[in-house]
Amino acid sequence: MRGELKEPMGPIFTDAERLLDEAGDGPLVAVGDVVTYHLERAGVAPDVAVVDGLTKREEVEDSVAEGVARLGREAREVRVENPAGAVSREMVETLGEAIVDPEPTVIVVDGEEDLVTLPAIAAAPLGTSVVYGQPDEGMVLAEVTDEAKAEMRDLLGRMDGDSTALFEILDAT
Repeated sequence: MRGELKEPMGPIFTDAERLLDEAGDGPLVAVGDVVTYHLERAGVAPDVAVVDGLTKREEVEDSVAEGVARLGREAREVRVENPAGAVSREMVETLGEAIVDPEPTVIVVDGEEDLVTLPAIAAAPLGTSVVYGQPDEGMVLAEVTDEAKAEMRDLLGRMDGDSTALFEILDAT
């Protein structure tokens, strides 16, 4: 499935302000430290930010960490364990709660957040914009539509693990 997951799920932007001009008026979910940093620098606090302190498996630069920390001071912070190459039950439950919470939330992941885009799109309401990083290319803007939700459920259903339990959690959000 690596090939499928490498294909961007929307247009790629290198400028956060242009991305935000294209994003809808619905909620905004950011997956990744660098993406979150660029949105914060553009003056926008995502409704949900999922960060792990890493980019391309290396520690983020101090400026990125500081930008994420600034955002975290104005948002509820939740810490979650999520192993690399997986989506934990705790991650999906926390993500679902954060999406419906009217207060901005920063989810700090102990592990890795790379696959969190999939359940974010599956769990978020229609009209949400999910932004994630495409390594060495920019930021991807994925709009949550019925088609996108179905595609993410299909991908998640084909991954190893208990997809029935996953869908029960997603459906409860």
